[in-house]
Amino acid sequence: MALAALLACTPAARAQQTAPGRVEAIPLATTTLSGEAFLTGDKAAARPALIAGELRLPFPLPPGRRVPAVVLVHGSGGIGASTDLWARELNAAGLGAFILDSFAGRGIVSTVQDQTQLHSLAMMVDAFRALDWLAGHPRIRADRIAVMGFSKGAVAAVYSAMTRFQALYGNPAHRFAAHIGLYTPCNVGFAKDAEVGPAPIRLFHGVVDDYVAIGPCRDYAARLKAAGADATLTEYANGQHSFDNPFQPLLVTVADAQTTRGCRLEEGAGGAMLNAATKQPYTLADACVARGAHVGYDPVGAAAVRAAVRAFAEERLVR
Repeated sequence: MALAALLACTPAARAQQTAPGRVEAIPLATTTLSGEAFLTGDKAAARPALIAGELRLPFPLPPGRRVPAVVLVHGSGGIGASTDLWARELNAAGLGAFILDSFAGRGIVSTVQDQTQLHSLAMMVDAFRALDWLAGHPRIRADRIAVMGFSKGAVAAVYSAMTRFQALYGNPAHRFAAHIGLYTPCNVGFAKDAEVGPAPIRLFHGVVDDYVAIGPCRDYAARLKAAGADATLTEYANGQHSFDNPFQPLLVTVADAQTTRGCRLEEGAGGAMLNAATKQPYTLADACVARGAHVGYDPVGAAAVRAAVRAFAEERLVR
């Protein structure tokens, strides 16, 4: 075997292939809003918050060149090994990965058992602030910054495409170049939610997910397409919730997980969230809210979604 081939097989060489070329840990000033305040644009009700993010630039880092980037927005469990794996995947494709931490700075460890600790929409403000910071970075292409979210974080990633929310919390000078959501909670009908910008929207979801049901995402993708948006939903037949995470068993029961898989919600007057079935104000005490769901790794689906996201990123962001 040639010397070059032998060297490529060493642990150091393999690590170098996926290691970032540069890492920057930065504080990020943002605000915390309730869901109602977010929907009404009541910025006076916002509480200042200082969170953090970690930017990983690809290796090798092209000298003097700016690279595209993706903001990664974690789910209810916070940042884990799967987030690191996605960052490495993006780095390997030549993109920067910005791992956004919406929890630690707010004193939150997990919202799995109690989603009231932080509204999913509040994480969208964090994502917009990350976009602003990245757009000013000397090594990042401001016009090629995407956002990718997982479960709770996918709300921020997908619905930040809405022109309404962009106008309220975004910066007119900066727009996400793509919106990617894995197992997105699509069961809330927001006012004007089919009015989105030109950036592509890509949803990836497991069919057997009983934590976050796929049905509402099918409906939302259809509404987006009908409105002329560049939106697709890719389904994985054996995909449980977090099916892309290889650091978990094939199937795990999360007995205390708070899930709204049986709820359909809609935005009412004054930012009120209504139960679509009863037309009454929605709370986590509603009968449609359940406890207990599953998560599990699907090797086939995981390989497919990684290939799909990488191909999409390389086509839309890198080239």
